[in-house]
Amino acid sequence: MNAPLRTLTRRERIVALALTAATVLAILAIVLVSAGDSRPAPGPGCIRANVPGVMGALEVNRCGERAKALCAKRAGQDDPGSVAIEASCREAGVP
Repeated sequence: MNAPLRTLTRRERIVALALTAATVLAILAIVLVSAGDSRPAPGPGCIRANVPGVMGALEVNRCGERAKALCAKRAGQDDPGSVAIEASCREAGVP
């Protein structure tokens, strides 16, 4: 009752193995290509911070005078958003 209708030929088994191997290699290549963080760091004098919120996080990007003003405004505060912005300011060397 469990006998197969017909067995695969040697050529059919080789083709099935080759297709399986090609599929596995393609999936592995896609995973390896997309695994890294390809986003460049902010430029000199710029900050990028993820400020936590109730519904998720907000990314804050500022450069130049706007970055300095934001860093000065959030300096010394202890809420999570200010802590994230201060860390970004220190990392970027913005006073």
